[in-house]
Amino acid sequence: MHPTAIPVITAEQTADILQHIDVREAMRRVFTSLARGHAVQPAQKVVLLPNNRGDFINYFGVDMSRQLLGAKISPYLVTEQKPVITAWTLLMSTADGMPLMLCDASLLTTERTAATTALAVEFLAPAEAQILTVIGTGPVALAHIRHALALRKWKEIRIWSRSGLHTAESFAHETGLPEGLLRVCRSAEEAAKDTDVLMLCTSSATPVIDVKLLTRPCLITSISTNAPGAHEISPQALLEMDVYCDYRQTTPAHAGEMVIAARETSWRAENIRGDLPELVTGRSVKPFYKRHVFFRSLGLGLEDVAIADSVLSYLRKQDK
Repeated sequence: MHPTAIPVITAEQTADILQHIDVREAMRRVFTSLARGHAVQPAQKVVLLPNNRGDFINYFGVDMSRQLLGAKISPYLVTEQKPVITAWTLLMSTADGMPLMLCDASLLTTERTAATTALAVEFLAPAEAQILTVIGTGPVALAHIRHALALRKWKEIRIWSRSGLHTAESFAHETGLPEGLLRVCRSAEEAAKDTDVLMLCTSSATPVIDVKLLTRPCLITSISTNAPGAHEISPQALLEMDVYCDYRQTTPAHAGEMVIAARETSWRAENIRGDLPELVTGRSVKPFYKRHVFFRSLGLGLEDVAIADSVLSYLRKQDK
């Protein structure tokens, strides 16, 4: 394919394509590749624009099992009105160094984030888990619920929003879930009581719930945000949890609660019990649920490469 003829895929196109690809399996595949030494995950790179005009974050990844390298570039541009935030992923071939596809990554980022959490829940949640609680009411929370539904038959899915009952009820309607399955909670206490899995799906830079409200050992998943030091639970809580993450080589240096806990408490990155490359290949000990389990996903460039690869594969099949 001539480099000037590479497909440029818009957000509208990715919305349609996402209905036809298995994102969780794409995440499983790339974390397996990473575990086997066939993939490389460089650290993300933040570039500040002059005169406080914003920044752009670069996410990189190389998957030699797919002969791909990729970069997602996500600018945050300060304007006189509201900031402009976009994200685009470029895929290139490691066979000949030529570009393969450029695609809008806004929806893809949401989906790969939720699918990565779902992959962690698949391996870490108790076999008997029946109650799922979601904190957050945005597109990322909606994607988490959608991916969680594919994991098992939940007895109850709870929703709680720090913004109030009206926000939670509006979001509940958006999910399309039946009343018998869905429960809108009026308080953090109601949301936390006897829940088995707690998904934190916010962009908050500070804790969104006190884990002391949880009444029994629970799997807590967190995505937080890229803001420096951002964390959805108290850093001190890590001392009382079995901690897992998406990739132990990069996440502890950037995840806010881990950075703060390592600086202010006796918790260390060496306390992490496992990560997704280890979990998907059976190299990590699973939790015994004598206490809470915490999974932290920071988001990796390889995840962006993997989901963009799935988009490209779908397009190629359609062309045949």
